[in-house]
Amino acid sequence: MTDLVMPEALKAAPSLSDRAREALAGRNLIFVGLMGAGKSAIGRLVAQQLSLPFVDTDAEIEKVSRMTISELFAAYGEAEFRALEARVMERLLHQSQRVVSTGGGAFINEQTRSHIKAGGLSIWLRADLELLWERVRKRDTRPLLKTENPKQTLRNLMNQRYPIYAEAELTIESCDVRKDAMAHNVLAAIAGLSNSRQATGGK
Repeated sequence: MTDLVMPEALKAAPSLSDRAREALAGRNLIFVGLMGAGKSAIGRLVAQQLSLPFVDTDAEIEKVSRMTISELFAAYGEAEFRALEARVMERLLHQSQRVVSTGGGAFINEQTRSHIKAGGLSIWLRADLELLWERVRKRDTRPLLKTENPKQTLRNLMNQRYPIYAEAELTIESCDVRKDAMAHNVLAAIAGLSNSRQATGGK
């Protein structure tokens, strides 16, 4: 039995990660979406695939303030928290290329949203109510869900925020599948941007 010889063109074919990295063209990659959509988990995997540093803005805010997100909300209120979040976002996006996971309300804030749109490629991880609720209901770290009916609060947040999340450059459906499968979907969508630009003559 003779060994199969792989054509040279196939040997040299770039990987999905390579194609996604090329499509990013040095830009940051920023995940937006509601709590529980998987921004941090998927973002971390995608960053590994792209060989880029990963930053979670909530973790970064906690580091610079030396307070938890819940403590910041309780001490200063949402308006002050959003102002701090905007400053942290602007600083992060003006450093070297990276993958960034944002808090659920970050993209809703007009100032932060403008930083994100100017600072890289935004991806909305979109998920339905039941999937989000299944992921967030067991955690007591979501200040916006500390209400009498947290599931209804989550539904209200979806109704308010989804039209704004839709302004992101790409939308990926967050499904109940393995994280590596979701990361693959994200990379494929990013890589597809190059094909779209080529099809439209680079416009």
